[in-house]
Amino acid sequence: TNDEDVYKQLRFTQNGVGAVPSPFDCFLALRGLKTLHLRMEAAARNANAIALFLERHDSVSKVVYPGLKSHPQHEIATRQQNGYGAMITFYCVGGREQAAIILQNLRVFALAESLGAIESLAESPSLMTHASVPDEQRKLLGIDDTLIRLSVGVESCVDLISDLDSALNAALSSVG
Repeated sequence: TNDEDVYKQLRFTQNGVGAVPSPFDCFLALRGLKTLHLRMEAAARNANAIALFLERHDSVSKVVYPGLKSHPQHEIATRQQNGYGAMITFYCVGGREQAAIILQNLRVFALAESLGAIESLAESPSLMTHASVPDEQRKLLGIDDTLIRLSVGVESCVDLISDLDSALNAALSSVG
């Protein structure tokens, strides 16, 4: 800024909060930006293949991914976006127990409450991020016990699908 007062306020905040990245942090951020498009394209390719796989699996009742023709806003996403991203939501057959079995049986996907990393991550809001929210409130918020969210990364797509297939089959065998 060329405003001395704004500069002083920013400098005070940066000094007090430590909101100034080190030169090495800046180097790492710049280096990561140079390959971001490659990682996003790889993750989106994986996500598309996984969404198609999930849509056909007997253990899955619904898949929400804008790249699928079954998504209500697929046409809008196709017109407005360059790709469909790497986030998938799906609902498993059964209940909270089956969602837990799926998460417990994943070996390549890591459990995480914060999604969006280079590695593939999975979470169930009713079991993790919103576990402390009463059941009635979760229902009002649209958080179903069978909802699972995936942030798809750049690992081998074959490995990711195999991992999901094993976990989904374990959950399916537990449905009585």
